[in-house]
Amino acid sequence: MKYATSIVVVAFMLALTSSFTGAIAHARQAPQQNAAALPASLDDANRRAVVEAAAKVLRERYVFPDVGAQAAQAIESALGAGDYKSLDQPRAFAQRLTDDLRAIAKDKHLRVTAPGAPAGEPAAAPPPRTDGGVTRADILDGNVGYIEVAGFPNGAKDPVDRAMAALQKTRALIVDVRRNNGGSPDSVSYLVSYFVRSAERVHINTFINRNPGTETFRSTDFFSEPTPFSYAGKPVYVLTSVRTFSGGEEFAYDMQVMKLAELVGETTGGGANPGGTVPLAAGLAMFIPGGRAMNPTTKTNWEGVGVIPDVAVSSENALKVALERLGVSRAAVDIDAVSQSRVFAPRTTPQPGGEATVRRVSEELARGEPNYDLLTPQMADVTRQQLPALKQRISSLGPVQSVTFVEVGPNGGDVYEVRYANGGLRWIISLTADGKLANAGLQPLVNRP
Repeated sequence: MKYATSIVVVAFMLALTSSFTGAIAHARQAPQQNAAALPASLDDANRRAVVEAAAKVLRERYVFPDVGAQAAQAIESALGAGDYKSLDQPRAFAQRLTDDLRAIAKDKHLRVTAPGAPAGEPAAAPPPRTDGGVTRADILDGNVGYIEVAGFPNGAKDPVDRAMAALQKTRALIVDVRRNNGGSPDSVSYLVSYFVRSAERVHINTFINRNPGTETFRSTDFFSEPTPFSYAGKPVYVLTSVRTFSGGEEFAYDMQVMKLAELVGETTGGGANPGGTVPLAAGLAMFIPGGRAMNPTTKTNWEGVGVIPDVAVSSENALKVALERLGVSRAAVDIDAVSQSRVFAPRTTPQPGGEATVRRVSEELARGEPNYDLLTPQMADVTRQQLPALKQRISSLGPVQSVTFVEVGPNGGDVYEVRYANGGLRWIISLTADGKLANAGLQPLVNRP
């Protein structure tokens, strides 16, 4: 999934600026601009504009103000010393800035991005196809349930409920987050809710976020929620890897700290500072962590150290070891070798009401009059923040001429091609079970009128 060229689309795409974003993409997707916005090469003015924009954002929004100021000073000094002068390729410049910033902040979420893979390197493997973050659910030998959750997008309750319902009568469950790169803390808390033993609301996690432009902070607490049934009291294993990152790590950490599961696999990536993406200049963007997680029990998080499994094994052997600990005689490393039946797969048809939602939201944004009651709270917040720019962008395209469903994208969003009188956009949307818009992403239709 790629981000379009303007600040409008980048911000609208994120939908929740306090959400976890994985190292690979929100990624679940390291946001990127469209290649059309990227200069073929950078000059001194481009590099200066990027550094000045990045330094400003670091001083105003980084979760630790003193560290943000130090990081800003470091790249400003490097620019002044001519350290970046030879970096005329956008991707190489973005990587160098990322390296310099991380040398100060030691923060794996903090990064500068440019579209595409560096020259000479193969493109990254596409993310697994999911529905609400769920790639599959199976009943394994020995009546053991298995669910792979490769992300925690907003609006994931309905697919999670469908997958979990198919596993309700299993005697034990394996939750695989080895390929999970992050997502929304709301979705993390909802999946954890299936395993809590208390009928009362349980405090799962807290995020402390910086108020931009100040050195003050606000806290947001996340609690368990009612689920269609409870899986509490049965054995649960969570599989981890070094690729498990951000929101995937939060799930593993929460389950471990709350003594709801045993973790099997590798120590995770070590990224606990949520944030959002902002455009810089010359087609580059920066993911800026504006908050930090604080577990209510440990009063800390997994930043920089990762989540340490209870049973340390290679990620390739984690499934086999978990099955052996559950007494399954025919244990194997490959899920297909031990699956008796696959009971959930990502959908291939559009969510009901998707086309109507695209038409309605597009027309409302063009007028500057969105119906906030039909957006999730997170989506409503972002829309309010970006409404002037969104109105300008969408209204410039003119009236909607056609809306065509293309596919269910690899991350579970419905992809539509929308033709306007003066151009076209590719919309990627996700709806909640009650039809509210939970996520929306926009891309230009390349080489199309």
